[in-house]
Amino acid sequence: MKKSNKKYLLAALVALAGAVGYLVWTEMRDPGLPTGLAAANGRIEATEFDISALTGGRIASILPAEGDFVHTGDVLVQMDVVQLNAQKRQAEAQLRRAEIGVETAKALVAQAEAQKRAAEAAVSQAQAVADATALRLARSERLVESNAVSQQVLDDDRSNNAQALAGVASAEASYAAAQAGVSSALAQVVDAEAAVDAAKASIDSIQASLNDATLKAPRDGRIQYRVTQEGEIVSSGGRILSLVDLADVYMTVFLPTSQVGRVQVGSEVRLVMDAAPDIVIPAAVSYVADVAQFTPKTVETADEREKLMFRVRARIDPDLLVQHIEYVKTGLPGMAYLRLDPDAAWPDFLANVVK
Repeated sequence: MKKSNKKYLLAALVALAGAVGYLVWTEMRDPGLPTGLAAANGRIEATEFDISALTGGRIASILPAEGDFVHTGDVLVQMDVVQLNAQKRQAEAQLRRAEIGVETAKALVAQAEAQKRAAEAAVSQAQAVADATALRLARSERLVESNAVSQQVLDDDRSNNAQALAGVASAEASYAAAQAGVSSALAQVVDAEAAVDAAKASIDSIQASLNDATLKAPRDGRIQYRVTQEGEIVSSGGRILSLVDLADVYMTVFLPTSQVGRVQVGSEVRLVMDAAPDIVIPAAVSYVADVAQFTPKTVETADEREKLMFRVRARIDPDLLVQHIEYVKTGLPGMAYLRLDPDAAWPDFLANVVK
């Protein structure tokens, strides 16, 4: 009898536990959604991008800590720039030298032009002498026929004229050399000015490298984690920080075939996070996968096809994120409620959304 009573008591306890469990499950289970709505669970995610070094070098300092919120333009990482500063000073010295070279070359041009004017005057003077000797020679040639002058005078005039013509040729050669000197001096000016441009370009290049050595936040976001630490050496393109763009936040959920076929990009979605069940966050469908994520080995029946799951992304309103961006956290689990039918009414617990 005692054993029988124990069995009945145990059975009663099991039945009672089952009843209590059923009641608890009944209270906690989803009360159901109106027709035209679908629900799926997911986690808050955001677009991630890396803060990387453009050129290789040593990391001098990393300013933000993991989890810090940063604004656009905030300095995040400073690379070591000792060598770049030395290169910049060297380039600036070369620029000063090149600028002095331009002034020197211009002075040479002025000197060459003065020499050219002197040579031009010498040509005129030599030509005048040649013209005078030519007239004297012509007169002597006429007078020698009448024995008015001696043959010696004629010969002297011929010699003087020949010397005068040689003087003209010499002066013209000097003038040509002076012209070449001016052209050479002008070429030196062009070369010196090119050296100035090259030095300025070198400075600009080094300054760009200095600017790139200071890594700034390209947009508002939160530091997710550090990839490297201060003092480490990274190569060109080496990752240093991982930043989460809190202006592009979404929840990824998976829906079966029967539901995903009714989801449109832009469809209204409302999110409820586990951490704040009383807050309803507005969102919209921004992506629907065209390939199933979970596929059974064989697809032969309607039930098997229903096992196909498609990825859907619900993006939170960017304007809402801007207002509360410093409080946005990724990784939080929650539920997404999607409106499959535009005419479907939201239940009371989803009626009031945060603004």
